[in-house]
Amino acid sequence: MFTRHSTAVPARRWLALLTVLLLVAAACGNSGDDKADASHDTKGPTAEATGGGDKDKFVSLSGVPGVTDKEIAYTVIGTRTNNPLGTCILDCYRDGIEAYFAFRNSEGGIYGRKLVVGAELDDELTQNQVRALEVTAGDDAFGVFNATLIANGWADLDEAGIPTYTWGIHANEAANRQNIFSSLAISCATCTGRGVPYAAKLVGAKKVASLGYGVSENSKICASTVGKSLEMYKSETGASAAYVNDELDYGLPNGIGPEVTAMKKAGVDFISTCLDLNGMKTLAQELDRQGMQDVTLYHPNTYNQGFVKEAGKIFEGDIVSVAFRPFEADAGDSGLADYLKWMKETGSELTEHAMVGWINAELAYQGLLAAGPEFDREKVLAATNAMKSFSAGGLITPIDWTRQHIPPTQDDRSNGYTQECVVWLRVVNGAFEPVAPKDKPWLCWPNDTLDWSEPVPTSFK
Repeated sequence: MFTRHSTAVPARRWLALLTVLLLVAAACGNSGDDKADASHDTKGPTAEATGGGDKDKFVSLSGVPGVTDKEIAYTVIGTRTNNPLGTCILDCYRDGIEAYFAFRNSEGGIYGRKLVVGAELDDELTQNQVRALEVTAGDDAFGVFNATLIANGWADLDEAGIPTYTWGIHANEAANRQNIFSSLAISCATCTGRGVPYAAKLVGAKKVASLGYGVSENSKICASTVGKSLEMYKSETGASAAYVNDELDYGLPNGIGPEVTAMKKAGVDFISTCLDLNGMKTLAQELDRQGMQDVTLYHPNTYNQGFVKEAGKIFEGDIVSVAFRPFEADAGDSGLADYLKWMKETGSELTEHAMVGWINAELAYQGLLAAGPEFDREKVLAATNAMKSFSAGGLITPIDWTRQHIPPTQDDRSNGYTQECVVWLRVVNGAFEPVAPKDKPWLCWPNDTLDWSEPVPTSFK
């Protein structure tokens, strides 16, 4: 089997804020608000399960971009060349899309047509808008999948009315755009949450540090918001913010020795960060050097089995956040079993970006199904925006697309997720183990109040 390695490499010559976009999304992507009951599994029919289209009915269509009597073609745009993170983005993202298409095509496709990737466009880091304009100027693509580090082409795709399914790390570029559908709903970077405080309580921590890069306002907000959340719930958790540093140099080019010394002096026993993989490794190594091996790290962006194994024991016992049902969970009746099967069938590696591609492709399919056999772009967009509980078959916290294009705020979270949910893994003997039960991998809080409560293990359908 052909395997793509996703080991990150230093890239300090690039703009550091690109990495920070990832970190904030990973740290904040699953929080939200609204009235909800998290005391049981979320079951019952969902928008994707009750689409109105007869998937086997063929209707000949004319004038619909990217659609022939045999195929429905999509363009995939993403970052490969000049990727400062050194990770597999475009290729792995396409792996997930093509695995999903292979799955649906094995069932006969939809409306007598196969789902295909008609074109792949490398945006070379800075050319996302150029690639988007190539799509809007043509008629070869029904929709677009987009996994990029600089999302400056999304506005053009939205204005052109092209169904666009994206990697959910760009809240600002997706906000208030009805034709942009991210793998994560729009997040609120400044909203306090119960996740990190509960993680600190879970490991018995008392004094917590929060770290961020100073190069980006987003990273600074991420670090300071964690500090505010810790203080908000310290009487219930027993864990308070003992050290907050949101001025770290990107990539930690000079190490992090003085900062670790300061944390040691402050008695820190738990560290939450808005750092990338390499930054987390540098931090863990310095903790080890200064005899602070027992300090637990909270990772927003380290769901990479190869990277963790190669790091040896320095991440042992740490908590890693994941934005979807993790590979280590029980599949149950979720879409995880299909993902695992078809990634294997197509000879592709299990990666975060492949899962994002699969989730995006599921939404594209369900939009077609809900639109019916006489579909076009406008009908698919309308049908998708009518979905009130899209979970990609139990792979993500449900999104209500009737309202979650609009960003929530600290004071008005009515457009947030219906529950505040997290998925955590512990590093045990160099491998990932779910913190919650494997059949209910989410820990969720009811959001009719921000009062403290114990999270409830939850599964989505």
